[in-house]
Amino acid sequence: METEEWTTISTDVRVRGGCSIRAEKRESEKMEKGKIKAAEMRKLKRIFKEIPENKKKIVEKLMDNAAFMAEQLDHLQTDIEEKGYISEYQNGENQWGTKKAPEVEIYTATIKNYSSVIKQLLDLMPETDEAAADELVLFQRERGVK
Repeated sequence: METEEWTTISTDVRVRGGCSIRAEKRESEKMEKGKIKAAEMRKLKRIFKEIPENKKKIVEKLMDNAAFMAEQLDHLQTDIEEKGYISEYQNGENQWGTKKAPEVEIYTATIKNYSSVIKQLLDLMPETDEAAADELVLFQRERGVK
């Protein structure tokens, strides 16, 4: 059996037969990203279908932001699971160390913003729509938002 030759062109990109693995991964991620955001938007639209007309524009923008952040959080979780919470760094020639991974910092900021947007959405809901409120609470639990 013939063995494939791998060439490392940076610390996290390897080339096999002239085709970048990272480029292939990015293409499949782009396709998946749109699906995640669309699914989140469908869920949120179902929850907020009874929103009054005077609040619809505000709610639509907040839902779009929430769907985008949910998608980003999903991908950040995957990155953190693959790479871990700690990353190594090099300052200068002989100075090495570890620090919190940048993905963890981005995840922390994004989850706070996501929680804030969900709270804003909850505050804009009509008080009489208990079924939608219950559905949103379930949605929050699904995403891990407190």
